[in-house]
This record gives sequence, structure tokens and C-alpha cells, in this order.
Amino acid sequence: MPSILSIQSWVAYGHVGNASAIFPLQRLGAEVWGVHTVQFSNHTGYGAWRGQVFGAELIADCVQGIEERGALPRCDAVLSGYMGSAEIGAAILDAARRVKAANPAALWCCDPVIGDVGRGVFVRPGIPEFLRDQALPAADIVTPNQFELEWLTGLRVTTLAEAKAAVAALQARGPRCVLVTSLRLADTPEGEIGMLAGEDGRFWRLATPMLPLAVNGAGDAIAALFLLHRLRSGAADVALAAAASSVFGLLRRTAEAGSREILTVAAQEEFVAPTQVFAAMRC
Repeated sequence: MPSILSIQSWVAYGHVGNASAIFPLQRLGAEVWGVHTVQFSNHTGYGAWRGQVFGAELIADCVQGIEERGALPRCDAVLSGYMGSAEIGAAILDAARRVKAANPAALWCCDPVIGDVGRGVFVRPGIPEFLRDQALPAADIVTPNQFELEWLTGLRVTTLAEAKAAVAALQARGPRCVLVTSLRLADTPEGEIGMLAGEDGRFWRLATPMLPLAVNGAGDAIAALFLLHRLRSGAADVALAAAASSVFGLLRRTAEAGSREILTVAAQEEFVAPTQVFAAMRC
């Protein structure tokens, strides 16, 4: 039973951040220690929300309390997503360092949330630079989307060769395992969306059908699932196939229901036994 320290946002209504990541991990048998960076009524995609952004000192205090319970040597991984501020990022970086000091085999999976194609950078000033200059060198696994891969490396990504070169450039900065999500390349078939994983000089890709929906939180779920399956299997291709299959099933169920929120609870069997399995192909 892996133990994962997940430091992300939290919403009371809906599923993004920790509210998207914790339950799938628990459903698959992981012990999850959730530390929340915000407490909002709902995700900001609605345009209106209530709640608070927590300070970096609260995150550090919670992690210290966990450390004082003697739990960090049992922590197998740290999972982080949207940071909210560079100060929060520094607290997450310190948490990852504390975990690794207690358990050198532990991994840090950093979802470097910066922006997206069509939207550009949407996080606060200082966060992209913190992720590039401080988080990446310390992380073991990173899960950027196509826009974030380009921003972090300064490389244009339109072909498979360019994507592999950008992943290799990212790995040269520190993380040994990279998962690229929401990847649209020149050879991606119409109506499909791709993913690419790279580790130890090898690459794997897969594509799933694009679905007629616009929801938040799917990226948080896939980062969490990729981390867990990578912890268990030790193989990036196995983790890619398992995570992508589960999230496609989750989104398919959500699209069929016409839901504005992903059906994390209603579609929970997709995490355990996806109804459609996609294979990761060596490339």
C-alpha cells in the first residue's frame, strides 16, 4: 500500500486538485495524506467562487506535523499540482526535500501547471520561473501538457521528433520520467488526442478519442494515476497505458451524462478496471 503526500488545491463542490486526485488513489489502495493549498467552494472555471488561498506557512506547518508523527520514512511519493504562488511552491519543494531525506527512494511527481494552448500562461507571476528553475531540478516525474513542455524547454513541439527532443531537454534539467498530456502533433489523427511518456532514453505514445466535453480536473487525475502506476510497476509505459485508459473511461462516462463536473465517484470502477484499454506503443 503506497503512501503519497498530495499537496494541491481543494474544492468542496466538484473535482479538481486534491478533490480529483485523492479519491482515485484511495480507490486503488493508496494511503494519501492530503495537504490543501486552497479551500474553495468550486473550481475557478465557473468564473465565480468563494473560499481562501492558504499561506505557504500553513503547508509547511502541516508537513512538519506529519514529520513529527514519524511518518515521512513511510512516504513513497510527493504529488503536487497547481501551486497558487511561488511561496507555496517553495513550501512544496521543502516538503519534497524533507520526504527524500527521510526516504531516499521516495519520488516527487510535479505537475507543472503553467498554462495551456489557446489560453497561454494563466498562473501568477513567478510560478513558471519557479517551476523551471527550482522545481524541475528536484522532481523525479513531471507531467506537463504540450504548452507547458514548450514553455519549460523553449522548444517548439509540432512533430514526434520535436516532442522527443523537448522531453529529453526536460530530462536534462533533472526529472528522469516525463509524461506529456494533451499532445496534438502533425501525425495525430483527427478526432484524437495523444500522450507521450519518456524514461531512460525510451519513449512510448498512445492516443485516445477526443470527447465532446469541457471539464476541469482530468489532468489532476491523470498525474495522480500515472504516479501510482509508475510506483507499482516501475515502468513508464505501463503507467501511461493504465492512467490514460482510466481517465478516458472517466471522461467518457462524464460526457455521456452531460455533466459539468467529472464523475470521479460515479465512474470509480474505471480506475480499477477500465472499460476500454489503450496500449502504449514504443516510438
